[in-house]
Amino acid sequence: MKERLIGLFEDRFGHRPEVILEMAADGSTRQYFRLMWGDEETAVGAIGPDREENRAFLAFARAFAELGLPVPEIYGEDREAGVWLEEDLGDTTLFNVLAAVRVECGEDEFPPEAEQLFRKALSILPRFQVLGHEVIDYRVAYPRQAFDKQSIRWDLNYFKYNFLKLAHIPFNEQRLEEDFGRLTETLLEADADYFLYRDFQSRNIMIRAAEPWFIDFQGGRRGALHYDVASLLYDAKANVPQPVRDRLLEYYLDALSEYVTVDRALFRDQYAGFVLVRSMQAMGAFGYRGFFERKRHFLESVFYAARHLDGLLNAGLPLQLPELEVVFRRIADRWGQSQSSRVARSGLEVLLQSFSYRDGYPPDLKGHGGGFVFDCRALPNPHERPELRGLTGEDPAVADYLEQSEQVQQFWENVREIVEAHIEEYVDRGFSSLTVSFGCTGGQHRSVFLVGKLAAHLRTGFPHVAVRVSHGKL
Repeated sequence: MKERLIGLFEDRFGHRPEVILEMAADGSTRQYFRLMWGDEETAVGAIGPDREENRAFLAFARAFAELGLPVPEIYGEDREAGVWLEEDLGDTTLFNVLAAVRVECGEDEFPPEAEQLFRKALSILPRFQVLGHEVIDYRVAYPRQAFDKQSIRWDLNYFKYNFLKLAHIPFNEQRLEEDFGRLTETLLEADADYFLYRDFQSRNIMIRAAEPWFIDFQGGRRGALHYDVASLLYDAKANVPQPVRDRLLEYYLDALSEYVTVDRALFRDQYAGFVLVRSMQAMGAFGYRGFFERKRHFLESVFYAARHLDGLLNAGLPLQLPELEVVFRRIADRWGQSQSSRVARSGLEVLLQSFSYRDGYPPDLKGHGGGFVFDCRALPNPHERPELRGLTGEDPAVADYLEQSEQVQQFWENVREIVEAHIEEYVDRGFSSLTVSFGCTGGQHRSVFLVGKLAAHLRTGFPHVAVRVSHGKL
């Protein structure tokens, strides 16, 4: 695949690249590479495993480019191989700019220079939605041609199965499905004869020479206008304050009115439902990437999403959704406060201990006589590797050795499921302490590694509990 990318670069620039650098793909299954010759000639090469998704992106990119929209130029492609070469827009996203300016003023502030860039992005959005709709061939849309009833239900079930289930948020399945049905019918009342960008958020907007450029529109389809502006203004980690959201929404409606007649009161009424469905879709993505794929940085966004839900609850949901209201409240209570507030609210401390069986079982430091003791002695022993013998389970070399073992991974999954289930039960019952101990022969490698792994997992996935670590031999 890389050789084919090199060939596309050579076709474009007349020579092979001097340097090829792999680029971060975040939540994508695509691979990206920066191909460079000197400082002037640079391009981004992409390898996409899904041909239908690739086809949608390339077709949309060319259609938008013909409209003069700021999207990357496609330099060349090999659809059969699933690779293409596109214009290099740099590394600075709208989110990067926002994060950088917030270093000076604080996380909850929204500096004027950031608001100006958001305005620029929103002024261009109607051109995608209205003018783009006139030229897009929806037959290549992936995975569905429209944000219709089926597509909406996919998003809602994505939230249910990849966030609620994996985060162990209790709910009544029948009542939740009834709420999903009511919300779906409400969303379908909006005019859906526009291009829906689908993932219009701050990480998909590049900033070059102080102007926005747009990427990752391959999930676009026919749909309502409201969804995309909700995606940007309720982008979790962008953390746009509500007064700024209100101003930006008005600015967007002003820009939109240059292309279509806008009933602002009706738009705002319908907009609230799209904020809900977009927020749930995003939380489904956080859950899938975070809980299932173990990409823990995605769970950092849950705190901000939960705060958004808390704000929506305080303002009042746009229609009667009793089970969703209960679910949102549980999410907001668990995730929506600062870590110290969440810990104080739950009152649960989890003590994680490592020990050596040579020295016997660890003492009951909490006095409750309960908890778990997991025997790690059947797992591969780093002590048998001379180069690892003098290290501990906190050293990367030991961690790499153990992570490569399928036996260790299966052991970890079993432990994780047991501990997670009991933490939720302990919180619900108001218990104050849970002890989890790991023992191995010397108390140096396997037990220490698993304590560290579980501590990191709980601190990210269960921020409402306090986690304390004790190593008997370190």
